[in-house]
Amino acid sequence: MANMASSLIVHKRITTTVAKAKALRMYIEPLITKSKDDATHSRRVVFSYLNDKVATAELFKEVSPKVADRPGGYTRIIKLATRLGDSADMAMIELVDFNELLLTEAKPKKARRSRRAGAKKTEAAAPVAEAKVEEPKAEAAPEAQVADAPEAKAEEPAAEEKKDDNAEGEEKKA
Repeated sequence: MANMASSLIVHKRITTTVAKAKALRMYIEPLITKSKDDATHSRRVVFSYLNDKVATAELFKEVSPKVADRPGGYTRIIKLATRLGDSADMAMIELVDFNELLLTEAKPKKARRSRRAGAKKTEAAAPVAEAKVEEPKAEAAPEAQVADAPEAKAEEPAAEEKKDDNAEGEEKKA
């Protein structure tokens, strides 16, 4: 229990079986209550239970100021799926005031999309984007034709000559 309690204090969250999590709750909550009173005797009592200087120091420096206003219930047990090896019921035990995910997560996460679905959307979006690009050109083209009518007529025969050249090249191949 001392090792699990030290790990919980240092990491703020551990995964274990439901039975061990419930036993750990009974073991650690009185220690957290003692840590609210930062006296030498309280530190020695907590150290005698934990046998870990780092965990004891972190309990008194970080954990106790956050839980000073809380009258109890310092831990939360969240049940998880069963373990594959022996089908034991698993749980996650965590310190309540240190769950950054619940405190900061106000926005729902975006759903992950597969590559295949993304490709279909990209292909579908491309024609729409091209259509939008062509529309402004179509509006600008009538104005250009009216203003540049002689130039437009001069360019058309050049295009017809290129077509004739291609037709002659095809006849030579045949």
